[in-house]
Amino acid sequence: MEKHVDEIKAAMTIRLVEQKLLELFTEGKLFGTVHTSIGQEMVGIAVARNLRSDDYVFSNHRCHGHFIAYCDDVEGLIAEIMGKATGVCAGFGGSQHLHKGRFFSNGIQGGIAPVAAGLAMSQKILAIDGITVVFIGDGTLGQGVLYETMNLAAKWELPLIFVLENNMYAQSTSQKQTLAGEIEARFNAFGIPSFCSNTWEWENLFTSLEKSVQQVRKTRKPVFHQVDTFRLMAHSKGDDNRPEELVAHYRERDPLNRLMAEYKDAAWLKSMLFEINARIEKAVAIAEDSPFVELSDLVEEPSSRSWETRGFEKERVVSAIRNALGEALEKDDRIVIIGEDIESPYGGAFKATANLSERYPDKVRNTPISEAAITGMGNGLALGGLLPVVEIMFGDFLALAEDQWINHAAKFSAMYNQKVKAPVVIRTPMGGKRGYGPTHSQSLEKIFLGFPGTQVLCLHHRYNPRQLYRSLFASIDRPTLVIENKILYAQYVDPNPPPGYRLCFNKDIFPVARLKPSSHADLTIVGIGGMSLDCEQALNILFEQEEVVVDLFLPSRIYPFDCSFMIESLNSTRRLIVVEEGQGFVSLSSEILSQVAETHSFRGVALARVTAAPRPVPAARPLEEKCLPSVDAIIKKALEIMNA
Repeated sequence: MEKHVDEIKAAMTIRLVEQKLLELFTEGKLFGTVHTSIGQEMVGIAVARNLRSDDYVFSNHRCHGHFIAYCDDVEGLIAEIMGKATGVCAGFGGSQHLHKGRFFSNGIQGGIAPVAAGLAMSQKILAIDGITVVFIGDGTLGQGVLYETMNLAAKWELPLIFVLENNMYAQSTSQKQTLAGEIEARFNAFGIPSFCSNTWEWENLFTSLEKSVQQVRKTRKPVFHQVDTFRLMAHSKGDDNRPEELVAHYRERDPLNRLMAEYKDAAWLKSMLFEINARIEKAVAIAEDSPFVELSDLVEEPSSRSWETRGFEKERVVSAIRNALGEALEKDDRIVIIGEDIESPYGGAFKATANLSERYPDKVRNTPISEAAITGMGNGLALGGLLPVVEIMFGDFLALAEDQWINHAAKFSAMYNQKVKAPVVIRTPMGGKRGYGPTHSQSLEKIFLGFPGTQVLCLHHRYNPRQLYRSLFASIDRPTLVIENKILYAQYVDPNPPPGYRLCFNKDIFPVARLKPSSHADLTIVGIGGMSLDCEQALNILFEQEEVVVDLFLPSRIYPFDCSFMIESLNSTRRLIVVEEGQGFVSLSSEILSQVAETHSFRGVALARVTAAPRPVPAARPLEEKCLPSVDAIIKKALEIMNA
C-alpha cells in the first residue's frame, strides 16, 4: 500500500472535494449544476501519473476528477465552481468548462474528441514528443463525431489516447437500451489497438493504463483504453433513478470505500484525511472571501467613416484566393489547409486550392467527408499554436459542423477567461445560381452570425480576396468564417469603377467598398457578398434608364457589423435597401435595418430589402431565378422606395 500512497491521496482529494461541492450546492453556494466523478476517481489518477509536461488532456462535463488529477488545483476548482474571480477561469467556465495549462474541458458530449485530435495533430506537425489524452464516457459512443475522429486519428496516426469511462449508464439510461455491439470492436474496426481494465482492480488499472500511455508515446499512434467503472452519485446533483440495489452493490465494491474500511484506524489514513479536509476548507474560505469578476463588454471598434482609394490587381476571384493561400503557405509555417478533395489533381470543388498540395505536400491535406471532425480538428490545431484553414466544400455542409463553431470555437476564449485563442479559418462557397438544388445552393451565413468572439467575412467583386486574406492571416485573433460566393469564383475582381463613380474604401482592416457617385445620391444600397454583381448592374440601369443615382456599399465583414459607415450617405438619401441572397427572416438584412431604425440620426429613413423567396432553392434554372434575388428585383424595389 505504501507505494501507492500518493495515488490514494490524490483519489481521496477528488472524492472529498466533490462531496464538499455537493454540500455547497445544497447550501445554495454554487451555480448551475455539478457532475461528480465519485466512484471513478482512480481513472484520472491512473492516467495523470503517466503524463508529462508536454502532454495535453481533454475532458468532458464530468471533469473535476481529471482536473485535480492532472492540475492538482483544488483551490482554483472550488473558486471556479463558486463563480469567483479567483477561479481557474474566473467563474466564466463553471463546473464543466475548465482550462489550466494544457488541460481543457467542455460540456458537449463528443465534441471535444476532434478538438483533441487536432491538438494531437499539432504535436505531430511541430515534432513535439508529447501526447494527447481525451476522456469520454460511454454515452459519447452515440455521437457520430466520435467515429469521424477515430477514423482521422487512425488514418493520420495521431499520438492520441481515448480513455473511455464505462459506467454503464448514460445519465439515467442503461447502456442495455442504447448500445449495440461491443465497445472495443468499434475502435478495433478503425485499426486502433484497445485495452480494458476496471476501477475495482485499481492496482492493475495503474499498470494497464501505464502500458497504454507508453504505447502511444512510443508508436505515436492512437490507442483506446476502456475502463469499466461505476459512478456512485447521480448524473448531476440528485437526479438519480438507477436501482438502489445496483448502486449499493457498487458502493460496496468501490476501492476507496474498501480502503477506508480496511485502514480506518490507520494513522496514515487519519493524517491524510485531516490534511485533505483542511485544504478543502481553506479553499472554500478563500473562495467565499473572493469577489465576482467585473464583467466588461466586448466592444468592437466602430466602423471608420473616412474614405480612401486603394489599388489592387484585376484578376479572377478564384485565382486571387488560390494565390493568397499559396502566399500564406510560403510565408507562414503555422498554416495548414485541410478539406475534402482539396489536393491535386482535383484541387477543390471550385479549384481554389489547385496545385497547392504539389507545392506544399505536408501542409495541404485531403480529409474524409467529416465536416464536424475536420472543423473540430481545426479548433484543436489552433489551440496547438498553428493557423489552420478548413475548407468546407459547400456552405450548406456547415450545418454538419455547427456544433464546432457554436459550442467550441466561439466559446474557448471567453469561457476560459481569455487565456487562449482559437484562430481557425473556415472557408466555404455559399449561394445559388448554379442549378445545384435545395441542399447545395443555400445562403446559410446568417446561422453563424452573432456569436461573440468570432468574425464572419464575405467576398465581393470590388475588393481583391488576396488583400483580404493577407489582412486576415496577419491579424487573426479569433475563429473566422469566410464566405466565398460560388458565382464570384469565375468573375474578375475589378478596381475600375463605372463612369461617374469613385471606388473607395473605409479604413477598417476588412474594409467596406463604396461606389460613390460624383453627383448627389438618391438611394443608398448595401449589397452582401455575391449580390455585389447584381447590385452594380442595377446601379447602372437605374442611372441610365431611371435617372436614379445610387450610393452602393459592399461590406467585407458581416459580423461584427456596425452600420455607422453609412451615416453620411443616409443623412443625404434618407432611403436604404439591403440586398442579400439568403432568407430574409431573422437575417443579416434584418439586423442592418434594425441598427439603422434604432439609430437616432436615421429616424425617418425609408427602409427596404431584397432577399430570397421563403422556400428551398429549386434546381430548375427558371425556378431558381424566380426564387433568388435578381437585378430586376433590386430595380423594382428601388423604384418602389423612390416613389413611396
